[in-house]
Amino acid sequence: TVNINTADAATIDRVLVNVGPAKAQAIVDYRKANGVFKSAEELAMVKGIGLKTVEKNRDRIELGRTAPAQKPVAPSTTTAAKAKPVARR
Repeated sequence: TVNINTADAATIDRVLVNVGPAKAQAIVDYRKANGVFKSAEELAMVKGIGLKTVEKNRDRIELGRTAPAQKPVAPSTTTAAKAKPVARR
């Protein structure tokens, strides 16, 4: 497998089927210009990469973006901890 958000063109070229050096470099260039890929399907936005190529490589593609998805949870727990109970009379 290959993490398309961190791999260099040579690695992408070696791991993905029907992706040569030029398409692999296009993937890296697209990532640099547009930020990380959020889904495998987003690879189809790269010139020369179609949905058929994405489907053939689905099992080889990793995104490696598990940590950022957990970050929004932390602020809500800290704000809940800061809440003070209301005194009743």
